[in-house]
Amino acid sequence: MLISTTREDHLIAWLAALAIAIHVLEAALPSPIPGVKPGLANVITVLALLLYGWRVAVWVSLLRVLAGSLLVGSFLSPTFLLSLTGALASLAALGLATAVAGRHLSALGLCVLAALAHMLGQFLVAYTLIIPHPALLKLLPVLLTAALLFGLASGTIARMMYPQRPPAAP
Repeated sequence: MLISTTREDHLIAWLAALAIAIHVLEAALPSPIPGVKPGLANVITVLALLLYGWRVAVWVSLLRVLAGSLLVGSFLSPTFLLSLTGALASLAALGLATAVAGRHLSALGLCVLAALAHMLGQFLVAYTLIIPHPALLKLLPVLLTAALLFGLASGTIARMMYPQRPPAAP
């Protein structure tokens, strides 16, 4: 049986492969706080959203989490659960933001929003399912600050790669 692929399928595969490669490279980086990584693979998701729309961004993000976890050996582990939750929270925030603000948010704004949503999603799962201890709440300001800083960094990269939005349709 021959399965035909579309140009969009090839685009999604290419973008997902790029995001997966970045994800795997980031997994090898040491972290002073467990689970805190730069999130540079999310640059690809935000660029996919800006250039090709919501559907492509969702595919790229979810394929990155799935294939990346298989490659680094974390599939179905707590790390996978946290990564998937962060990606879903990030996608939800990006979807809501683009639905409300349309094309008025920049790549920088979208990356910061995505990073904060990603961290909040991960924190909620960690707090409710993995470490339900009130002391964990003391880490939240540190984690959100890290998310903000990494969101600004990834947003700056995304802004350099996509410096301006196309004009809005009349």
